[in-house]
Amino acid sequence: MPDKPRSAEMNPGPGFRVRSTFSRPDPMLVQQFQDFATPDISDQLNRLYAVDSEIHCLTRRSSRLCGPVCTVKIFPGDNLMVHKALDIAQPGDIIAVDGSSSSTAVLGDLISTKAKHRGIAGFVVDGKIRDLPDVLQLDFPIFARGTTPVGPLHRGPGEINYPICLGGIVTYPGDILVADQAGIVVIRQQIALELLQRLRSFEAKNADYVAAVQRGEFSNAWVDRVLEEGGCIVGDPEFDAVVDQGEAANLTV
Repeated sequence: MPDKPRSAEMNPGPGFRVRSTFSRPDPMLVQQFQDFATPDISDQLNRLYAVDSEIHCLTRRSSRLCGPVCTVKIFPGDNLMVHKALDIAQPGDIIAVDGSSSSTAVLGDLISTKAKHRGIAGFVVDGKIRDLPDVLQLDFPIFARGTTPVGPLHRGPGEINYPICLGGIVTYPGDILVADQAGIVVIRQQIALELLQRLRSFEAKNADYVAAVQRGEFSNAWVDRVLEEGGCIVGDPEFDAVVDQGEAANLTV
């Protein structure tokens, strides 16, 4: 007779698997995204690939991440695969963890210390971490939803380097992740070069406009054009007269 329900047994395959390698983007291509802020990248991605803003930087405010993603999916309350990811990720990788349904911490100061020694660029955690005072001493970038003192177990299951959901964005191993004080965006590896070209082109075309605004030289005429094209009523005389009469009556009461 089995000593535990068979439903508790681990099954190899989906939900309990590790992929040790994945297709990596050209490091020189990745490095060039360092030149751009996440709002500009988001705009050129049609505002659809920004990670939930509840996932934010918990370490120093100047922390910035830019690198290929090693993905980790964990079982709620467990972080066995986060530990294993330290053996899988390469220097410069960002470990992204899908742990949003877990009420326990996904990682703490010891995992962060090990990751720093391995040359990992940082963590982006759709979930919580622990040991923040000690983590802050490491000067190691971590973006997460918040903190909790409750630690995880280490039994599994979970997955490494399979697609995850990171703050509402489907994220694949090898995607390029950029994170800064303004937010987090995920860039599909397949469109990275095209996106970089769009960013460079937009930056060049927009430079004069940005410089003029900084000098205080700008016009909002375009706003009126949009309002007119949309049929917006601006300053209707009859309505204004009624409002004025009503306000005058209230003043005399």
